Amino acid sequence: MKGTLPRLGRIFFMHSIKIISLLLAVSIISFVLISASPVDPVQQYITGLGTAVSPEQRAQIEDYWGVDKPPAERYMNWLTDLLHGDLEESSVYRRPVADIIGERFLNSLALMLCAWVISGVLGFLLGCVMGMYRERWPDKILKKVCYILSSVPTFWLGLVFLLVFSVWLKWFPVGFSAPAGVLSENVTVWQKIHHLILPAFTLALMSFSSIALHTRQKLSDVLDSEYVLFARARGEGEWSILRRHGLRNILLPALTLQFASFSELFGGSVLAENVFSYPGLGSAVSEAGLSADIPLLLGITLFSALFVCAGNMAADLLYGIIDPQIREVKE
Repeated sequence: MKGTLPRLGRIFFMHSIKIISLLLAVSIISFVLISASPVDPVQQYITGLGTAVSPEQRAQIEDYWGVDKPPAERYMNWLTDLLHGDLEESSVYRRPVADIIGERFLNSLALMLCAWVISGVLGFLLGCVMGMYRERWPDKILKKVCYILSSVPTFWLGLVFLLVFSVWLKWFPVGFSAPAGVLSENVTVWQKIHHLILPAFTLALMSFSSIALHTRQKLSDVLDSEYVLFARARGEGEWSILRRHGLRNILLPALTLQFASFSELFGGSVLAENVFSYPGLGSAVSEAGLSADIPLLLGITLFSALFVCAGNMAADLLYGIIDPQIREVKE
């Protein structure tokens, strides 16, 4: 443990430098792509008002949103405001972008955390089962299920679940994060969980396959190793071998994939939230994209990139705590 803190400190510092550089690059690329979009944000805003405006009023709106300025100047103004802690105002919601992200992120975080835990536990357990029953019927069936689910689009699976479990069986609500017509302060915890189960399970099924298949392969390699053959020769049972020799060798690779799946979960949540009308960051991204809401799109893009990078950094820090070999400091 003596060299753990310096090692973790170096990992934190290096990741911080990478995150800052990545966020700067992401902001530039995102701004260029959004600026090149054929959607006119001013026209979308005027259309949302539902009333006709004069050319003078349109010019005032363009001046207010700053879209009449050159792209480089607009980006520098936005970056200056960002460095001062201001993400500007959303043209769709007419509210500060930071407030919208803070409000929507709580819903998305609950959805992604539930899906993340389900996919990690389910993928790891199924991977162990497939590895222990290699080339037998449990392995063959589970592999086919993993291949099928990894190729099925999220929105299609969500629509099927809605049709079966919400429309036909009526086990779960059709959408939203709370019952319609109920004030937020009157929504119970069970009602929130009830609305969360179906989208979380849909999102989890789209990301557990890679963890299960990778865990299966790693466990197969461990079971074919010489020390496992020696353990079998001593009379150890298969599940005892898994517990004593297999888990310690397959846990870190599974943990790596689990934390790396943050980006996959966030991308899948955009589709899942739209299918289930779930009020999270994913649905906000869709609305902002259709309306060319540049401040909101940039804010959510940077926040999602920061979220993914934080997950990767947390994984590296956990490696330094779990694996003694990674804790060694090379002079």
